[in-house]
This record gives sequence, structure tokens and C-alpha cells, in this order.
Amino acid sequence: MAFRKTKLALLLAALGTSSVAYSDETTLPQINVQGQAERADGPVTGYRATRSATVTKTDTALRDVPQSVQVVPEELMKDQAVRSMAQVLRYVPGASMNPGEGGRDQPVLRGISSTADFYVDGVRDDALYFRDPYNAERIEILKGPSGMTFGRGGAGGVINRVTKRPLATPQAKAEVSYGSFDAKRASTDISGRLSDSAGYRLNAMVEDSGGFRDGFKLRRSGVNPVVEFSPSSDTSVLLSYEHFEDKRTVDRGIPSFNGKPYDTAHSTFFGNPDQSPGKAVVDGLGARIEHELAPDLTLRNTFRATQYDTSRQNVQPNSSVGSNGKVAISAYSQANQRTNVFNQTELEARVRSGGIEHQLLTGLELGRQESDNTRLTGYFGSATTATVDATNPRVSVTQWKAASSDTNNRAVANIAALYLQDQIVLALQWKAVLGLRYDRFGVSIDDRTAANTDLARTDSALSPRAGLIYQPNASASYYLSYSYAFMPSGETLSLAANNAELEPEKARNWELGAKWDLSSSLSATAAVFRLDRANVKATDPNDPTRLLLSGLQRTEGIELGLQGQLTKQWQVYAGYANLDARVEKSTGSGSSAVPAGRTVALVPKNAASLWNRIDLAGGWALGLGLVYQSSVYANTATNAVTLPAFTRADGAIYYAFADGKTRLALNVENLFDRHYFATAGGDNNIIVGAPRAAQLTLSTAF
Repeated sequence: MAFRKTKLALLLAALGTSSVAYSDETTLPQINVQGQAERADGPVTGYRATRSATVTKTDTALRDVPQSVQVVPEELMKDQAVRSMAQVLRYVPGASMNPGEGGRDQPVLRGISSTADFYVDGVRDDALYFRDPYNAERIEILKGPSGMTFGRGGAGGVINRVTKRPLATPQAKAEVSYGSFDAKRASTDISGRLSDSAGYRLNAMVEDSGGFRDGFKLRRSGVNPVVEFSPSSDTSVLLSYEHFEDKRTVDRGIPSFNGKPYDTAHSTFFGNPDQSPGKAVVDGLGARIEHELAPDLTLRNTFRATQYDTSRQNVQPNSSVGSNGKVAISAYSQANQRTNVFNQTELEARVRSGGIEHQLLTGLELGRQESDNTRLTGYFGSATTATVDATNPRVSVTQWKAASSDTNNRAVANIAALYLQDQIVLALQWKAVLGLRYDRFGVSIDDRTAANTDLARTDSALSPRAGLIYQPNASASYYLSYSYAFMPSGETLSLAANNAELEPEKARNWELGAKWDLSSSLSATAAVFRLDRANVKATDPNDPTRLLLSGLQRTEGIELGLQGQLTKQWQVYAGYANLDARVEKSTGSGSSAVPAGRTVALVPKNAASLWNRIDLAGGWALGLGLVYQSSVYANTATNAVTLPAFTRADGAIYYAFADGKTRLALNVENLFDRHYFATAGGDNNIIVGAPRAAQLTLSTAF
């Protein structure tokens, strides 16, 4: 099946631009057991990342990975004053953020929205909450299905946070900031040595802020101590613990009117902010042991146990504004307590056979997830909705109680997976990556409502990955790849009577790409792809109570990226995506059925971003960013409401004091105070883009 000619022509034209001299370096990267400080100049320099240990589960140069990968380094996040995952994604081509019912991170990657595809250091982190990058060394966005690496889900891609580890050289940093809407935040990053073979690191953060929306409040804090030590020269042990809390007003945005966002003040809150609290408390314990059995043979074990306590209560718009100026308001509350326990054991080996080099990885992953869920409906007197005037849309819930459709259950999932991967040097210019993973995923639901409908399902699946890489010289890499992932009905630890018997949905991605090192400090990437999400659930035309696996959603596109230094004083992070995401065959069921031909929501046809930091004389530096997004639909099923295209400018001024340890930064988001709509959770949950906002940050090392 051919890609669209225009997109393929664009990439093929780009493929012919490299003319860098050839190098005969073909050896695979050496397997090392060492701390972060020893490789500090390896994975990331400034805005540019060159390696990842996540995509292939081995420490691999990105030019040797046959997949599109965007990395957002810590330095870029600090320069942009990033405080959320939504801000992390705003300069990443082909990625956006669904507002997640005002209570969670929910990225849209290559047209597929998901709540479950987050990872911490390669381990699943799929609870429903807002993450903070305070302890992240870098954040990796892997595009396309990655079932061989991560198992279930990840149809459009996954997001992995690489957390900070102890450094060889002691450091202590502190940062305080104050900004518009009474935004206050402080953080610290301390690393020290306990001995020549042991070190520690402590990252901590606290924030107390308001917002431009009426009644919005945000309180959050996090602390993440890490200890790393080497009991012998060939063994490394890493222990970590994190306690994180996030409490905020759940904001579901504004409704629509005649196919557009309703014209109201930026700050107007529909519903009741005082009755819309959200909370997340996360406690995570991690351990990682690596042991070098021989110079080319490494055994490692990774363990992570996490307890999540999340809840949200929201009073929200539930209809468009009518011709009479009225809008419906509804409410619900939801609570979840989840425990995740995962263990990964891997053996990595380098072997040479018949002139061909192999970097082999075999692994076993075991996991258990337990989840308690309750949901209540908000009542306005005896009714579940209230009709109010859109010019005065405040209303209060009189009681919260369980309706017949509300959830009260306990879910348990057991996961077991085996995987094998081979990274091969075939010849001087050719490499390949082959992998296969077998997953057994079983989930059971204990229904505690009056219906008492207990459900269970177990799925077994194979997830292959194949990629061929051509490297004509040391600075250019071209690849062709195929990847796959499966999405079982119980993927997010939920089942229903009409889907418990259905086989998993499937995601397949074909990709042709290129990666160039334009200089020792500047990289460019390009990818053209087709991603099919098949077996999407659709209504049986002969029985509307049943579902069939007949739907198909397809995304085709081209993505371009540029990261690094244009000159010694000029760093850049830029991207462009041209995406065509549509429903090829009807998906969904009942009122949620999506007919063929619909455009997928929150996927702009064109999106471009450019962030620059220019270092000036005398300790001064400037930052300037531009974000463009063409119009998008708020809802896939209807395509009835359009969010207009927008261009937003962000800026910053930095001053580094003469002591070399202290910096003052002024960041301004939405420099020209454009009125725009950032995203939407449906036709009547439209999120207003923030007006111009300034933040002053003082950071110092001591």
C-alpha cells in the first residue's frame, strides 16, 4: 500500500541532501555498567540527545534506532520554564495533549489518544494523574507502536521519563520562581558522594499557584532521593523512592456555540470550581541491579512498585450553548487506588559470528496491577443536569450518590512477557534490528454494584519489530521499519459486558526515515509513516447491543526535527509535522459510533514549532519560541466543532551572574497575548489557551 506521493517525495528529496565523508566505524556500542556522571556527555549535550537506553532497552545511539524518537532534555525544559507534560509536548512535532477530563495527562501521538502510555525509566506508569518533570534528566517521546519493548498499548507511541541519577562530582542547586496569577515554586537538586563507589542525589519541588481561570488553584510537591553504589567493580545498584502530591482545581473548559468555542471571557468557569477538586498522591519505590558476568555479557534486574491514590470531582459544561443562551451542567466524582508492581530481568550479550556482530537482548517481565474504582453522580436536587445561563454559568451540586450506571469495582491484572531482540551489524554500511515479544495479559473485574457482573479476560499476543538501517557514512542514517502493538479490551484495567469477549485491537506502523548529524552538535531527523489502528470496536449493524472488530483508523504523515547548536552561541529545537488522521472504517458503538470519513480530533494537518536560545555577551541570553497549529476538530465522532488555527510566541531573557553559579530568567508565555484554544476533551470541554503570563526564576549553585 503506497504512501501519498507528495509526502514520499518530500522525504526522498531530503534523503539526497547528505554529502558527509564516509567513516568505517561499525562496531556496536560497548556494554558498560557505570553511573550517570561517567556518561553525562554521552546521551545529551544542550538541546541535543544522541543516545537512549529505552527504545531498544540497550544503550544505543539514536542513529542506530529505526524509529522516530524525540528527546526533550533538561536544559531545554529549564530554558522554557516547563512545569507540566503538556508544556513538554508543545514543541514536539506530531504530538499534542488531550485535557484528560481535567484530571490527567493524556497525550495524542500520531492521532491516537491514550492515558496509559507513560513510563518511568522504562517501567509502566499508567495511573491517571498529572506528572511533573522536576526530577527528569530528559523525556523521551517514542513515535509509533512499541509493543516489542513495552507490551500492551502504545499504539501511537509512548512517553518515558528518564530520572536523575547521582553524579561523580558533588553539586547543589536551588531555584525559586514567581509569576503571573500568583504562581510560586521552589526546587532543589543536590548530588553528593558517600564514598568513591557510592553516591546520592536528591530532587525536591514545591509549588503553590493560582491560574487565569476563575477559582483555579494548584498545590503540588515532590521529593525523590536516589542512592547508587558499586559493591564490586562489575556490579552497580541503584535505589530510588519518590513521593509526589498534586492537588488542583479540575477545569473542564468551556462549551461550544454554533460549531465554535463559545465567546466568553478567558476566566469564565462553567460549573463550580469549589466543587471540582482533584488529587493525586504517588509513592514509588525502585531498584536496579546490573552485573557484568563477562566483558560482553551483562545481567540486570529492574524492580518498581508504585502506589497511586487519585480522585477528581468536577462540575462541568455538558452541552453546547443553545440559541436561548442556556447551557447544561453535569457533575461526577471518581476515585481510584492502584498498585503497580513490575519486575524486568534482562541478559545482554555481544557476539560475533561469521563476520556479523550481534547485540542480543533477552528478557522476562512480570507484573501485577490492582485497582479499586468508584464513581458517583452529582445531583442538582433530583436531576442529574442543571440548565443555566451561559453568561452566569455557576451552579452547585446538592448531593453525590451512585447512579445505576456508576462504577464500583476492583480490577486485577497479571502480566507475563518474554522478549528477544537482536541488533545486528550486517556489513560495513548495513544494520538491522529484529525483535519479538510474547505477552500474556489477564484482567479480572470484581463488580461491587447491584448488577454484580464479574468479568475476566486473558489475551496472549506476539509483538514483532523489524528495522533495516543504511549508513553510507558516519553522519547519515536511513531506515525502513515495521512495528506492532496490541490493545486488549482490558488495557486500562476495565471491561464491559459488550467487549469482554473481543480480541485485542491492533496497531501497525510502516516507517521510512532519516537521521543526520549536520555537525558535531546539530542533528536533523525526518520520517514518513503510515499507522493503522485496526480491529477498532464497531457496532454490529444487526444488533446494536453487540460490538464487532471492524473499525480502522489511519494516520499518514511526515515529521521533521532539528535539535542542537547552529553556532556556538545559538541553540535550536524545531519541528514540523504534516498529518492526515482519519477514520477509514466505522468505529465505536451506539451514540459513540464514528462513521468512516471523519477526521481524528486534536490532530492538526500542519503543526510547526521553533525554539531558539541565543547567548549574548556579558552573561545575557535570549530565548524565542513560535508555535503554529492549524485548525482541529474537538471531537472525532461529530467533527461538528472546530478549534481555530493559532500562532503563539513565547520569549525569555536570561542573565548569568559573573560568579558562574547564578542565573536570573524571565519567561513570558504568549508574548502577544493571543486568544486561542489549546485543546479540547470534546465538543463542550474546550480548553482556553493561557493569556500572556510572565515568570521570574532565580537559580543558583552552591
